[in-house]
Amino acid sequence: MATTTGSNPYKQDLFTALRAVRKLMADGNDTAQVFRIMRALNGPSMPRNFSRLLGTPDGRRMVYQRVELAERLSDPAYIAQFAPGTVGAAYRAFLERTGYSADGLAKVSNLDQEPIVEDAYMWFGRRTRDIHDIWHVLTGYRADESLGEAALVAFSYAQTGGKGWAFIAIAASLKSLRVSGGTAFARAVLEGYRLGRRASWLLGEDYEKLLHEPLEAARARLGIAQPVRYLSCNPVAEWTA
Repeated sequence: MATTTGSNPYKQDLFTALRAVRKLMADGNDTAQVFRIMRALNGPSMPRNFSRLLGTPDGRRMVYQRVELAERLSDPAYIAQFAPGTVGAAYRAFLERTGYSADGLAKVSNLDQEPIVEDAYMWFGRRTRDIHDIWHVLTGYRADESLGEAALVAFSYAQTGGKGWAFIAIAASLKSLRVSGGTAFARAVLEGYRLGRRASWLLGEDYEKLLHEPLEAARARLGIAQPVRYLSCNPVAEWTA
């Protein structure tokens, strides 16, 4: 999910990840630490997933066009166009409820205020970052509470193989076990991983098309099942659009 190249962008840095996860567990709103963990551990998964994207029916076209989703998703006119009941409409409601924005996420992720690099791998990293909140919508995991984020990062690990996602999911589960003494949180996180394993590979989707699909139809097509354990832990969360 890095925005620029380096001497070895795919090298893992466990020390940096450990330091960042401690800060993240102390302050769940410190989103910058998430991206430090991603940079430290997710590098080896990028070439593998990029190659897989190239093997999908639309992958080569998307790589050739290299649409910057953060720009599209930050355009109010673009977001306003989606019909009720679609993935895009649910994403619009998500933005209204949370106050989040695609360009805000992009700014937080750019830890060193680096310029955008016109490189296919780096574009793929930005794209992976930009669809994170759409995955919140598709899975039903809320973004404004710790369990929803932890369950989605477990789902994301199953989808991408990026060890940074697993690192955060495990750390959050261990913290919950220590604080509450119960296993409901950890079981919901594990459910997220299992659901991610069963679903279609979401990194290969054309999101400009997907946003126009009815939400329930998209979930059915992609094999995204209802997160039963998560919903039982969170009466505020909703599965339907």
